[in-house]
Amino acid sequence: MSAPHRPTVLDHPLALETLAALRDRTTPGPAFRARLRALGMLLLAEACRDLPVATRWIETPLAGMQARVIARPLPCLVSVLRAGDGLLAGMLDLLPDAPVGQIGLWRDHASLRPVEYLVKLPRDIAERRAILADPMLATAGTAIVAITRLKEAGAREVRMLAALAAPEGVAALAAAHPDVRVFVGAVDERLDEHAYIVPGLGDAGDRLFGTT
Repeated sequence: MSAPHRPTVLDHPLALETLAALRDRTTPGPAFRARLRALGMLLLAEACRDLPVATRWIETPLAGMQARVIARPLPCLVSVLRAGDGLLAGMLDLLPDAPVGQIGLWRDHASLRPVEYLVKLPRDIAERRAILADPMLATAGTAIVAITRLKEAGAREVRMLAALAAPEGVAALAAAHPDVRVFVGAVDERLDEHAYIVPGLGDAGDRLFGTT
């Protein structure tokens, strides 16, 4: 198991193939959305590897049985709007019954600071593992604010999923929230002068919604 300050990087061949398609500038919008959704599933599967399990009686078409299931309550899936919805779609494919939270943040391109406009979370979030989705962990400004809001709402265990991270963002998040485990597709080389991840994949939100 990785230490909380050291991201878990997916090394599965499916994750590598998916991430390469996301990086490719020629990947069209619909394919980009499908790939980001797939990466959301892969990241969530890794982040939930250690969830506790229980048993539940079910009836199959042939017989009754004690089935192994995730112990309740299910995790809460939280999207950092708007790009986080790309990962969230795949996360909900795996956990369709999980409650969903939303945190609206956008980055001011002049100050590079996050601007908050929405926080909507389940009331019982203190009873659940909170899994935060934001495709790009660049400066970590939005991630730090989002995780702070989750903790203020009562979340006791937070994990973060991102397609890509920069070393600067990893270090900043670890300094602000050392207890939060991070799961990423890759940790890239650096941030450029505009705080974009290099080599990265561009603006995930614009590519996801076709607003480039």
